[in-house]
Amino acid sequence: MDATTWPDSLRVAQVRIARPTDRLDEVVRFYVDGLGLRELYRFENHAGYDGVMLGLPGTDYHLEFTTHVDGSPGAAPSAENLLVLYFDGESAMFDAVRRLGEFGAEPVPAENPYWAANGGMAFPDPDGWIVMLVPRPVF
Repeated sequence: MDATTWPDSLRVAQVRIARPTDRLDEVVRFYVDGLGLRELYRFENHAGYDGVMLGLPGTDYHLEFTTHVDGSPGAAPSAENLLVLYFDGESAMFDAVRRLGEFGAEPVPAENPYWAANGGMAFPDPDGWIVMLVPRPVF
């Protein structure tokens, strides 16, 4: 099996990570205005759910945030629940760090020392979920 392609037994066409939040507007602003992702799609009142898909145009990897009319608690269960974004070099990563700073987001210490040892910077989103920015892929 080639490490750069999906295995024949798992013919995935798209990947989406979804999670609930009671702070949908704040979370979307963090990921769009702060981090720099794009809003790809939005829906309202689908069986009581509103949601927003974020990502990069033309890619098949998305984040989906939803909120429910009856509540959608979305606090992070631990500081090790991470969304890790690997950049193509420090310059590209620090562009995102600068945007997050202009947005008002402050980095926090990573729980696992591996990330700091590899140049990673951790930023909590409005629900406390950590977005880890790393200057280069690990392999």
